[in-house]
Amino acid sequence: MTEELFREDSYLKECAATVTRAADGAICLDRTVFYPMGGGQPGDSGVLRLDDGSEVRVVDTRKDKDTGDILHIPAEGETAPAEGAAVTAVIDWDRRHRLMRMHSCLHLLCALVPGAVTGGNVSDGKGRLDFDLEESPDKEALTEKLNALIAADAPVGHSWITDEELAANPDMVRTMSVKPPMGQGRVRIIAVAGVDTQPCGGTHVARTGEIGPVQVAKIEKKGRMNRRISVALMSG
Repeated sequence: MTEELFREDSYLKECAATVTRAADGAICLDRTVFYPMGGGQPGDSGVLRLDDGSEVRVVDTRKDKDTGDILHIPAEGETAPAEGAAVTAVIDWDRRHRLMRMHSCLHLLCALVPGAVTGGNVSDGKGRLDFDLEESPDKEALTEKLNALIAADAPVGHSWITDEELAANPDMVRTMSVKPPMGQGRVRIIAVAGVDTQPCGGTHVARTGEIGPVQVAKIEKKGRMNRRISVALMSG
């Protein structure tokens, strides 16, 4: 199983690693800073740099649910390094940071909208959440409230609880469509001080002020009890 360095430090941009497997269109490492697609957040892209200075471009990152290995997907035509090769895994940091900012922003959105989350997606520079709501909130007012929480620059931290502790506190789970990352014996909790606390395996900024100004771009009615709220970053 790949050691997931990003779970403890979302700001790691690179790490030394060893190739443990390179087959079936994927490269596995003993440790990595690459986040695999999950929880509505896309997988990281970047490069694997070899000792001779050559690079293998990674266009996506997934997780093998059977083995727990993280699969670094090389670009078409790239030659995978041999098993046992030493590499430096380097993520596309600018893209990752935008994903971190948006993922944290969606946690703030969760805190402001009184409804269970029925779906969601984090994208580069934008994101959305679907809520179990009958009435749509006011777009301008919601934008103002979001930016106020961001400007408050509250700290964002993580901790771990056991699967049993989460099971005993079901109100911590806001998402109806995505199951919390359970099954490993412990669950990662993301807490925005004084604002929001919920289980999440994604990557996040250290303080809300780092998100920067945002705008609620659209609120759509997707069903009698479903409202889709789309948010965009206002700066790159």
